[in-house]
Amino acid sequence: MSYVVKDGFAHFDLMEMPKPDVYKLLASVILPRPIAWVVSRDGEGRLNAAPFSFFNILSADPPLVAIGFSAAPDREGKDTLANIRTNGEFVVNLVPEDLAQAMNVTATNAPRGIDETKLAGLDLAKSVVVDVPRIAGSPVGLECKIFEVIEPGGSGTIALGRVVYAHVRESAFANLEHLRIDPAQLRLIGRMHGAGGYCTTRDIFSIDRLTWPLEGKK
Repeated sequence: MSYVVKDGFAHFDLMEMPKPDVYKLLASVILPRPIAWVVSRDGEGRLNAAPFSFFNILSADPPLVAIGFSAAPDREGKDTLANIRTNGEFVVNLVPEDLAQAMNVTATNAPRGIDETKLAGLDLAKSVVVDVPRIAGSPVGLECKIFEVIEPGGSGTIALGRVVYAHVRESAFANLEHLRIDPAQLRLIGRMHGAGGYCTTRDIFSIDRLTWPLEGKK
């Protein structure tokens, strides 16, 4: 393995490391990661649901989310990515604690064409803009249209989605008029290290935002 231990740190040359080790290292230190529980539809109209933790919001103007797709070892490309390329629409649902087991069911490598929403017993709700339903039990559903698909080289692909409509459970707001969320009411989970590591988002703390010049600093 390509690393050097010095000054209390292990230093890694990612250009020299085997690709599986690069994935293992990065997925173990970038924590926690939000989970995009993506519902999509294939060219024959069949639904697919799958979770992805290489995911985040990138921009508010325009509102863009990014999802990273790795290669699929048992088929040519991830079903979700193929569906997004075909139809250009998808819904990102965030995962609450009470649906963690259902999310895990949809992560299985079911044969192409299997509807994981039925496999996991998920209730669905009609979307407003896109022709893909959202997961009714998720407290957040983001209707998205494909903005750009990026092929950075290697085996990975990045899909940028433009959020065109959002659904947020009313009880998750501490103040709806001011768009102030109570994270404890969302009860979301995040991805941690290893094959089955997850965390909750209930243990939070606050730090006041600083302005310049900093008080007591020279």
